[in-house]
Amino acid sequence: MNEFAKVAIDVSTAPKAIGPYSQAIKSGNLVFLSMQIALDPKSGEMVGGADVAAQAKRVLQNIEAILDASSSAMARILRCTIYFADLADYEAVNKIYAEYFPYEPPARSAIQVAGLPRGARVGIDVIATCKIEESQFGGSKF
Repeated sequence: MNEFAKVAIDVSTAPKAIGPYSQAIKSGNLVFLSMQIALDPKSGEMVGGADVAAQAKRVLQNIEAILDASSSAMARILRCTIYFADLADYEAVNKIYAEYFPYEPPARSAIQVAGLPRGARVGIDVIATCKIEESQFGGSKF
């Protein structure tokens, strides 16, 4: 039976999880980020109001902070899923998204959902590659 280590990522430079989940899980050379919404890391409050571009920017900043703590980076993202409260926001989010992925953007899906936590207009989750660190194997095993 194969076992593999998993390490929960918890950083103060990104919003705390608002439920029973981790900001991210690192296993081997992959890191799986939970969906991020436009929460300010310090206050825990939504930013951007109805401005979806401002929300998208905060979401991507949160993702960047978690990836940094995971020995990864935006350029190492393999796949993104973007969740929209309204697909009419697609173009506005794409403009901000393109600033973060100027070369070889990751594979991506974009879907409209019935609602997002805290009234968010956009949420993004990602899977990325990361560096393997020896200390990683001290995490929980399952």
